Amino acid sequence: MFSGKSEELIRRVRRALIAGRRVQLFKSHLDDRYGGQFRISSHDGRQIDAEPVSNSVQLAEKVRPETQVLAIDEAQFLDDGVCGVVDALADAGMRVIVAGTDMDFRGEPFGPMGLLLARAERIDKLNAICVVCGDPATRNQRLIDGKPAPAEGPTIQVGGAETYEARCRRCHEVPKRDRAQGELLLRRAKEGWEGV
Repeated sequence: MFSGKSEELIRRVRRALIAGRRVQLFKSHLDDRYGGQFRISSHDGRQIDAEPVSNSVQLAEKVRPETQVLAIDEAQFLDDGVCGVVDALADAGMRVIVAGTDMDFRGEPFGPMGLLLARAERIDKLNAICVVCGDPATRNQRLIDGKPAPAEGPTIQVGGAETYEARCRRCHEVPKRDRAQGELLLRRAKEGWEGV
């Protein structure tokens, strides 16, 4: 979040339109922030019309045969079937542009994004700026009443600046999970050391 991924998607789509390409834009129906359900919107206010979809089957059904460029925003909210749809369209010669958040608030792969990244010919990973230290931010810090959300929370929770902050690896916190992972790694290290 806050890295400019929707802004970059909008920029690429506008360039395709200027070039006279037949373009279709889709977004997850879950994201109704800023411009509503029928628009892709960036945090800086740029907008472009898009069709909301709930899943990969619906996406595949809405793709028109004459489409040359297909763009999907917030792909992390779609199911893993989006990977097959994107592959089939690209194999058929369509240019496919996908934007999404690669990690959830825990720092784990988000929905189908890991699979999409593995299959992509080109990846542009955009970083935000950590609101704590100013370094490049690669994580999304979910907040509840201004404090880091616990790992047990739901994976999908759509929100903006009131709910999330951009953080670097060092400043990102996930209460309980961080302690549990640290204890597990320490225990494994001790077991490995004793076994030598």
